[in-house]
Amino acid sequence: MRIAALLVTISVIFSSVAAYADDVTAAQGVIRAQEQAFARDDAAGAYSHAAPAIREIFPAPDIFMSMVQNGYAPVYRHKSFEFGDSKSEGGSISQHVHIVDANGEAWEALYTLELQPNGSYKITGCSLLKVGREV
Repeated sequence: MRIAALLVTISVIFSSVAAYADDVTAAQGVIRAQEQAFARDDAAGAYSHAAPAIREIFPAPDIFMSMVQNGYAPVYRHKSFEFGDSKSEGGSISQHVHIVDANGEAWEALYTLELQPNGSYKITGCSLLKVGREV
């Protein structure tokens, strides 16, 4: 009886770990797809990964793209873009990204994503901090 309970517990733990990994993989896929859209100057493609709240603030793809070009240059153009630690809580995911910009400067980005009613993840925000600067 104890073995059966132990097996059920282990099964639940592994399914939770697998679900977390699936969510993080999906979120990273969304971030990567948006990053690639920026590289192609595909405003509509990049905009498609923004959450509804972001779309309310920036009501058109070209407005959104202009904001990214002017306010998030390291995200828009960079030499490297590597995923770091992530955290999943409920329907929200936080994903750290290590970026080296076009000038060789190091940055840390923190993306937040939320699960949408259709089961997809959309980007709700991105905070950008130059490495070595205090918050």
